[in-house]
Amino acid sequence: MSSHPPGQFGREDIVIEDISPCYQGFFSIHRYQFRHRLFKGGWSGTVVRELFERGHAVAVLPYDPVRDEVVMLEQIRVGAMAAGASPWQLEIVAGMMDKQESPEQVAHREAREEAGLLLQQMERVTRYLSSSGGCSEQLEVFVAIVDASEAAGVHGLATENEDILVHRFSRQQAYQKVVDGEIENAASIIALQWLELNASRLRQSYNEQNNQ
Repeated sequence: MSSHPPGQFGREDIVIEDISPCYQGFFSIHRYQFRHRLFKGGWSGTVVRELFERGHAVAVLPYDPVRDEVVMLEQIRVGAMAAGASPWQLEIVAGMMDKQESPEQVAHREAREEAGLLLQQMERVTRYLSSSGGCSEQLEVFVAIVDASEAAGVHGLATENEDILVHRFSRQQAYQKVVDGEIENAASIIALQWLELNASRLRQSYNEQNNQ
C-alpha cells in the first residue's frame, strides 16, 4: 500500500539544472538535467533526459448522427514505417497547433484541409500526453458532428506533399477495427471508444435539436 498520496508532488518539487539544445529542425530535441524530490524523502541525483519537442496537436473524429457513420483518413506515416507497422495508417483528422490558434480553430482548419468537411458542434473528449517519458506533446481530442455524405476523395496540402484518402465507415465498422487492432493511432482509438459510449446520447441530442 502506498504511503504517498497521488498528486502530492508538483513543479516546485523539481530543480532544473540545465536545458541545452541537441537538434533543431522540423521538430526539436533538448537535453534536460534536473533533480526531483523522492517518495521516500530527500532528493534524487541529477537526471539527464533528451526530450522530443514537436508542439501540441488536436485530433477530431467527424461523426454523422443521422447515418451513424464516421469519417476517417488514410495516409502514409513515417513513424509507423520505422516501427515496422503498416506505413499507411487509418486515423481521424488531426493537426499541429499554431500558438495563435485555439484547439477548436485547429479542428475546423484540419477538417477542411484533410477531409473537405465543415464541422458543426463539437464535444471535447479529453487531453492527453502522447508519450510523457520523452515527449512534451499534448493532444486535444474532439468528436464533431458532420454530414458524412460530403466526405469523399483525396485531400491534403500540395505544399506539404500530403496525400490523404477519405473513408466513410459505419460506427460499428470503425469500432470493430479498433477491436481487431487495425487502428493503431492512440487519438483515433480514444475517440472511437468514447463515441461507442456516447453515440446514443449524441444521436438523441441531435434529433431533439433538429425536430424542434
